[in-house]
Amino acid sequence: MASSSSSAALYRISNLQNHISPLEANNKLRSLVKISPQVSEAISSGRAVVALESTIISHGMPYPQNLQTAKEVESIVRENGAVPATIAILNGVPCIGLNEDELERLASLGKGVQKTAGRDIAYVVATRGNGATTVSATLFFASMVGIQVFVTGGIGGVHRHANQTMDISSDLTALGRTPIAVISAGVKSILDIPKTLEYLETQEVYVAAYKSDEFPAFFTEKSGCKAPSRVDSPEDCARVIGKYANKKLNRQAGILFAVPIPKQHSAAGNLIESATQRALTEAREQNVTGNAETPFLLARVNELTGGTSLAANIALVKNNALIGSQIAVALSQLT
Repeated sequence: MASSSSSAALYRISNLQNHISPLEANNKLRSLVKISPQVSEAISSGRAVVALESTIISHGMPYPQNLQTAKEVESIVRENGAVPATIAILNGVPCIGLNEDELERLASLGKGVQKTAGRDIAYVVATRGNGATTVSATLFFASMVGIQVFVTGGIGGVHRHANQTMDISSDLTALGRTPIAVISAGVKSILDIPKTLEYLETQEVYVAAYKSDEFPAFFTEKSGCKAPSRVDSPEDCARVIGKYANKKLNRQAGILFAVPIPKQHSAAGNLIESATQRALTEAREQNVTGNAETPFLLARVNELTGGTSLAANIALVKNNALIGSQIAVALSQLT
């Protein structure tokens, strides 16, 4: 049990593999989840909160650029009226909202921190390890404490050649069972976007492009795939989330708002695609598979494009944080 002097709110965790509602969390959770004072107060008072993943910090870019980017993204969230809640597991304790020392530690450890998807949560907690949460793990913890908006760069999806490898990200199934709105620049361009959209439909995930009729392709504004739906303002997004959260509808699937990368930061599509094809070939030749594949591909594409893809990645994450914060504020005003 936490001491009375602890500045963080503590919840009990019981079954880390099953989704439970925020109302059940106090009684049914067995390990400790530490919520920062700022996040705890915001949730209690109904203020806007934005969940942020931590894999992008540990595995997405080198130190200290990762730390600087993480701080800048959190600042964007605050400047737009919401409270950032970066999520990670430190010494076996799931933390929802990190202080500066915790961010510094996560960033400096880098790839020494385990990339933690939903399936890995129980192991990292049980072994008192350090875990950087992917989309699926971040969805779990955010939903557990009642956060309704989650910002990331891009979600995982159906990998190219999935008909041979069966490599489909757990992000998609997690979205299908977690009623949270995810704001991203679509799915990572290294993936099969048409098949990912089909899989999201199978999971009953509502997908909409933000101010566009076309689904974005992460580094570029257009993918060639028509978006299933379109929203044109934070208020539009908030109304959709509000209806999903409505007890009368009781929807349990998630929402994906796909925000195109700002035009001035959009990388040349042909350059990115050429680099992606080469990186995919190298991954197969080197037998890079599983959760090691995405970091490998993103790093290799960045090398092949001379840093263009990483600069674009940072730009789109910041833009997603801006839009996501506006959506969270609109939702808090609506509810």
